[in-house]
Amino acid sequence: MAEKNKNFSRFLIIWLGEFISSIGSGLTAFALGVYVFQTTGSAAAVSLTALFAFLPTIMLNPVGGVVADRFDRRLMMICGDLFSAFGLVYMLICFRLGVLGTLQIYIGVTVSAVFVSLLEPAYKATVTDLLSQEDFSKASGMMQLAASSKYLLSPVLGGLLLTITDVGTILILDISTLIITVMIVAIIRKRLPPKTEHKEKLRLIKDMKEGWKTVTGDRGVLAIVVLISVATFYIGLLQTLISPMILSFSDSKVLGMVETISAVGMLLSSIIIGILPLKRYVSTMATGFSLAGIFILFLGATTNLVVITLAGFLFFCTLPYINTSADVMVRCRIPDELQGRAWGIISILSQVGYVLAYACGGMLADNIFNPMFLEGGLLSDSFGRWIGVGPGRGIGFMLMISGAFVVILGFFIRRVKVIKSMEPEVKTQYDAESNAEGKACKDI
Repeated sequence: MAEKNKNFSRFLIIWLGEFISSIGSGLTAFALGVYVFQTTGSAAAVSLTALFAFLPTIMLNPVGGVVADRFDRRLMMICGDLFSAFGLVYMLICFRLGVLGTLQIYIGVTVSAVFVSLLEPAYKATVTDLLSQEDFSKASGMMQLAASSKYLLSPVLGGLLLTITDVGTILILDISTLIITVMIVAIIRKRLPPKTEHKEKLRLIKDMKEGWKTVTGDRGVLAIVVLISVATFYIGLLQTLISPMILSFSDSKVLGMVETISAVGMLLSSIIIGILPLKRYVSTMATGFSLAGIFILFLGATTNLVVITLAGFLFFCTLPYINTSADVMVRCRIPDELQGRAWGIISILSQVGYVLAYACGGMLADNIFNPMFLEGGLLSDSFGRWIGVGPGRGIGFMLMISGAFVVILGFFIRRVKVIKSMEPEVKTQYDAESNAEGKACKDI
């Protein structure tokens, strides 16, 4: 029991470091999004910034997962945080020299994203290293809380900072948070026993294939991963287009306030999950999808900031329930020694939707949907009468369509047997009844 409490305390300290780092990265993401839109006026440019900040990480996550299974996972976290600062330093230098354009931003965020690929699989696998299965749900809720800081604290801080300072100062703050995180993880690493080295040599392709087989060989895990990938496409459209939509009729300070108040929903849900862990994961995930879709639909249907903020708040409330449910159901099916490899593969498969959304969302908004909702546009006299006409209303219509499809996904979950079979409680009961050597859900 003492060792268990010690490990949970170690997890808390590592979590604190990632919480601080998340605030810094959120500040940079918010500031760069506003900077790009204000200098270009293009939703596509904002989407491409998000794409270049995201694509390298998920493409290289399988490699990071293999490395995390072979080497010290805490060391991988340190390297990921430390070297990702290179991209930030490059953008800071370009800004101070007055040459920070979209090309320089694309290069900088890409460099940072490459090294973040070392961090994420190691961070997720560390949870399994330190904690027992009964703490997975609580830990997942706390990880969602840390992740929510980039939506909760960063936008309002970023919006306020941009009124009194510039992007360069925000980049310096982000670099500082990474240094703090590296120091925290380094201290914890010294307190942990050295990781047992694998006698088998690192074979990148073989290990990646093993991770692929682990994920795709389990129909339940694969079904959830595919489902999440579809959902991330529509959620990705929301994440990348909400800023251009609001900036089309308001300013960065208001945008920061809207995003921060909305993200309080994620904070609230994460705290509730940390106190009251989930019990029925499939039904929770299905309900979460349905409600999330409804709130996305309402968010896009108006320019009223009160309605947008309320819908955003309720949408963010659903995310920790969806993510925690999927996380626990998948985590319980993967052996500990394969966690890094599996999460690397899961990361790239489940987040393909984000890549597609970031790649095409801005272009669809600029070239198809927004023109249809300008005065005299194709839909200005039909749907435009309901949701308004003018800049950004095409984005609102895109979000409404996205919300409708997410609602459909929620109904779909409840009717798929292979997903219903992923319920850990159902599986544990089945194992007990069949007396399958008394193994826990990891051995299914």
